[in-house]
Amino acid sequence: MEKEEISLIIEEQRKFFATGKTFDVDYRLTTLKKLRSLIIQHEQEIVDALWKDFHKPEFEVIATESRFVIKELNYSISNLRSWSKKRRVRTPIVHFLSHSYVLPQPYGQVLVLSPWNFPFQLAFMPLVGALAAGNCVILKVSKQVPQTAKVMEKILSNFPQELVAIIDGDHTTNDFLLDQKFGYIFFTGSPRVGKYVMHKAAENLTPVSLELGGKNPCVIAADARLDYAAKRIAWGKFINCGQTCVSPDYVLIDKKVKDQFLELITKEITKFYGDNPETSNNFARVITSDSVNRLAGLMKSGQIVAGGKTDPETRYVAPTIIKDVRLGDAIMGEEIFGPVLPVIDFENFEEIYGIIEQNPKPLATYIFSGNKKLIREFLRKTQSGSSCVNETVMQIASPYLPYGGIGSSGIGRYHGRKSFETFSNMRSVLVKSNLLDIWLRYPPYSRFKTKIVSWLMR
Repeated sequence: MEKEEISLIIEEQRKFFATGKTFDVDYRLTTLKKLRSLIIQHEQEIVDALWKDFHKPEFEVIATESRFVIKELNYSISNLRSWSKKRRVRTPIVHFLSHSYVLPQPYGQVLVLSPWNFPFQLAFMPLVGALAAGNCVILKVSKQVPQTAKVMEKILSNFPQELVAIIDGDHTTNDFLLDQKFGYIFFTGSPRVGKYVMHKAAENLTPVSLELGGKNPCVIAADARLDYAAKRIAWGKFINCGQTCVSPDYVLIDKKVKDQFLELITKEITKFYGDNPETSNNFARVITSDSVNRLAGLMKSGQIVAGGKTDPETRYVAPTIIKDVRLGDAIMGEEIFGPVLPVIDFENFEEIYGIIEQNPKPLATYIFSGNKKLIREFLRKTQSGSSCVNETVMQIASPYLPYGGIGSSGIGRYHGRKSFETFSNMRSVLVKSNLLDIWLRYPPYSRFKTKIVSWLMR
């Protein structure tokens, strides 16, 4: 799309927002219901497109892409009227004869920059929140998933561009969009690009949400239910071929149970994908050949227990488990973002905190244990955007749990009501009565007035 055309769309959206039509809750509900119907109508096309783009299994498309968004739409549609109402709050006595409330209002125009790894979900989840809050939206999609982008464009072509417009293009398009003034910017991607987005947003003092990533630790204590741990970690790591920002990045395991765990998780991989995952319809591919080569380089660390095969031509990387990894190895120096899981053993549980703290605060932390005291200590001593106990990844599937990062893993939260609030200016309003005007606050000030104010504001 040419820059002149993009500029025209942005201007049309500004004019449309100025009409006030998106402030109408009924209009928003109609939009959300129409979007839900269109997603259901085109669901098979979404499935087919993601298979073509990177061999994503139908089950994973339904569970983590299309129905994930539909669930969010259903929740938003059911609750939008209550979310949109002004909320009365208490008023201090010093504001006698006043009342206060918080009024959600849209920012105006929102820019959503979406990634390729969950291209439908991570484009449409923030889109739902932005539309529910009454904004107009520019949605920039990734060039790396052309088939999925076509389906998304087909769905959104049913809406006027002055409400929501989908834009493709390379990094120069991103740069052009970031030079424009938006009411809010929502970005999902790498910390490196996130820094650039935040820098560009700062030039216009635009608020941002940054959904980034990091090295998510997964800790297995000696008392863990190892069979469940192996199954849940394998699923959380290898779904979407490991290209999930909340997937376990590495395992820290008590030395006493390491060998048993390695045996169990190797068996789970075979159960999931058969003896040759390369021929399985249940295992996706990495996004590019360059990603294959990068992951192959990381596999040179430690000793491969399972997997290890790569094929840049077909973008295949086998589900891989590596043991005897050292903290200084390359695989521990960056987010893996692929189906490769290093396993590091420890003898004393206190060791894990020093290891985790070597990396910036992650998007997620995981612990497998039945010891409640140990779990409480782990949650107290570690920091992350989210966490799971005896589970992986599933925390993002609840509309009641705000999702986002901390520090270099992200800024801001969304999902469920938090999406609506993120894309709303929660405007504070104080309404003063004209029945009486108390003289106390006006000059000239006196010692008596000072004492009264001190007492009222105690």
